[in-house]
Order: sequence, then structure tokens, then C-alpha cells
Amino acid sequence: MKKTKESNTVSEVKKEKSTGIFQILLLWIFIPLLFASAVLLILAKFADINVFDKAKEWTEKLPFVSEKNEEEADDGAIDLVLEERLVTLQAEIKEKEAELFKLQSDLDKSVDEKDKLLLEQQRLADEIEQLINDNDVSKKDFKGIITTYEQMSAKSVAPVIVKMTDSEAVRILASLKPDTLAAVLEKMEPEDAAKYTSLLTSDS
Repeated sequence: MKKTKESNTVSEVKKEKSTGIFQILLLWIFIPLLFASAVLLILAKFADINVFDKAKEWTEKLPFVSEKNEEEADDGAIDLVLEERLVTLQAEIKEKEAELFKLQSDLDKSVDEKDKLLLEQQRLADEIEQLINDNDVSKKDFKGIITTYEQMSAKSVAPVIVKMTDSEAVRILASLKPDTLAAVLEKMEPEDAAKYTSLLTSDS
């Protein structure tokens, strides 16, 4: 029973001591610090000094804070480089798109020109075929004319030949059979016969 009272007394004494130390710290350290801080803030207000900006400047001068700021600056520089690279890549993409559009346009033009050339080729082929057909017809007509002249008398053919152009006359005379040609030339005036004979000789 006596030991219990003594232990209670000792614990009460310890509580009083710990309470006394806390009060001493509060009265002699924390309260004066708070008072000094309040006075400094008031003085800074009257002196037009931004205490928070100053505190920020001082903290930035601390080693670990400055390292953090340098890291942030490095991160900012990296971000700037990445943004510049992004802009460059976007410009390159636009340039490539323009080149692709130009190539597509050139390709379309080439296709159009190829189609035009094919149409022109087809038109020329049709024209050549038409000329060949016309030539065949004209040859048949010409053969018919020659046959007609062969069946006519030399006396009737001679005046008709003289009235033709030299090229037409030579063409017909050259197509006649040798006997018919000789008979036709005999029925011409000597000057005309000599002229056509000369033309036939030079043409051959």
C-alpha cells in the first residue's frame, strides 16, 4: 500500500516536470518567435516588401531547392526541344502531303494524256483504214475507166486524152495495153503524140 502511494507520487512529480518544461518552451521560445514574426511582417508591410517573394528567393538559394529548380529548368528545356521537334515533323508531314498531291496530280495528267494519245491513235488507224478503202475503190474505178478506154476506138480516145491534164493523161496512157496506146498516139496530132511519148518515157 505504501509502495503504491510512492509510485503515484513519483508519477505526479514527473507529470508536473514535463508540464513545466512545455510551459517554459512555450513562454520563452514559441511566443517570442511568434511575436517577432508578427512585428517583422508589420514592418515589411510598411516598408513595402513582399515577404513571400523574399522567402522564395532565399529558399531558391538553398542547395536542394536550387537542384530542384535546375531539374525543372532541364525539364522545361526538354519540353521546348520536343515541341520544336514536333513542329518540324508536322512541317515535314505537310511538305510530304504536298509532294504526294503533286505526284497524284501529275499521274492523273499522265493518265489523261495517255487516254488522249490512245484516242488519237485510234482515230488515225480509222482514217488510214478509210484511206485504204477509198484507195481500193479508186483503183477499181480507175480499172473500170481503163477498161472503158480499151473498148473505145483510138479515134474517140485521142481527143479526150489531149483535153486532160498531163498527169491524168500520162496515168491513163501508161495503163493502156501497148497496142491500144500505139493506136491512140497515131490518132493524135504529131506534137501531142511526141509530148506524151516524152512524158511516158521520162515517167518510166
